[in-house]
Amino acid sequence: MRGAPLHRKPISAATRFTAIFGDPVEHSLSPAMHNAAYAALGMDRRYIAFHVKPPDLVPALRAIAAMDILGVNLTVPHKEKALRAVDEVSAEGRLLGAINCVINRRGRLVGDNTDSRGLERDLRALRAPIAGSTAIVVGAGGAAAAAVLAMIRMKAARVVIANRTRKRASALMKRFLPAASRATRIEAAGLAALTDAKLLADSACVINATSMGLTTRGFTPTDYSSTPRRCFFYDMLYSRVPTPFLAGAARAHRRCADGAGMLIEQGELAFQLFNDVAPPPGVMRRALEAALNR
Repeated sequence: MRGAPLHRKPISAATRFTAIFGDPVEHSLSPAMHNAAYAALGMDRRYIAFHVKPPDLVPALRAIAAMDILGVNLTVPHKEKALRAVDEVSAEGRLLGAINCVINRRGRLVGDNTDSRGLERDLRALRAPIAGSTAIVVGAGGAAAAAVLAMIRMKAARVVIANRTRKRASALMKRFLPAASRATRIEAAGLAALTDAKLLADSACVINATSMGLTTRGFTPTDYSSTPRRCFFYDMLYSRVPTPFLAGAARAHRRCADGAGMLIEQGELAFQLFNDVAPPPGVMRRALEAALNR
């Protein structure tokens, strides 16, 4: 039953742990998802949140092996710095320039990044019309990198990276040019792209990969009405109420979704990396939806 208490063994000396490191981290809903999966599987494990400040990140990572923690997720602002502090990094982590999880392999710390795969899985589940179409990615940071990689994998014909600082958008574009297939063209632009009627009329998907709306009162001016009716708007942020970016899309009667589904998908991938077993289908989703009152 939704909202029912979890039935699990009390913590003992035999309990194994996974965790999340962040600054801040109090808002994280990852513990609710992972612990629901542990309870459903009857595993004597717990997922906990650690408030790790930037100067303490390297000592905290070293403690993973010392304390025999199975693995940790990383959230802001640790994803880039952690890349240089682990023993091994996956090819995807190197391409994205950041890692969001660290797996303890018998004392050897392996960094990986499940953000792009999580986003791709969610967009496919939502049937976002990306293949063969134009997609706009707003931002040029780590989240934008994950979104660009997902667009390449989903065979977008054209990916336009729109960022306040066009130089950063160009740098991200150049990083992904070798990874792009012949079928995908990548371009860089300023935020004026979001009011470019010609570009928007050709766009099938617009993804916000910035913190606008979370750290600002609103979102940069966007001409939602110039997009086709089928255009899909996706915000990698998630919250209990629609973000300013998605509120504008809803007013224009465009289909939209926030990043809660991505959080679930990347969380399920991380769970399997940490525990060598997949979480039960739907359990992590129901836990997150309950935490968000959905």
